[in-house]
Amino acid sequence: QEQLVDSGGGLVQAGGSLKLSCSASGDSFSSYNMAWFRQGPQKEREFVGCIHYSTGITMYADSVKGRFTISRDNAKNMAFLQMNSLKPEDTAVYYCAATWRVYSNRDYDYDYWGQGTQVTVSS
Repeated sequence: QEQLVDSGGGLVQAGGSLKLSCSASGDSFSSYNMAWFRQGPQKEREFVGCIHYSTGITMYADSVKGRFTISRDNAKNMAFLQMNSLKPEDTAVYYCAATWRVYSNRDYDYDYWGQGTQVTVSS
């Protein structure tokens, strides 16, 4: 079983950058597809991006494509979300998630979740 801890959120001005980290405590991290989701104020949780456990292939929501980059370091049991050119509409709580079952952009496919980290982008 994986336990995930998100970190790296904060307050940033529009146009700025942040890098979120997700640390996993289990011993099967390299077998898990990892994803990031977010939930903005009064919004439903939405997919941000995901990365395949072995190929490293990534998939992104259209709203973040070209600005956000997901990566992972299997040796360190960590996943990352580099966010550039941030916009006020990126303000949300960001969650990392893990699943061994599928490579997916659907939140219900993910079995393990971090506690979330707040990202606030000021205009």
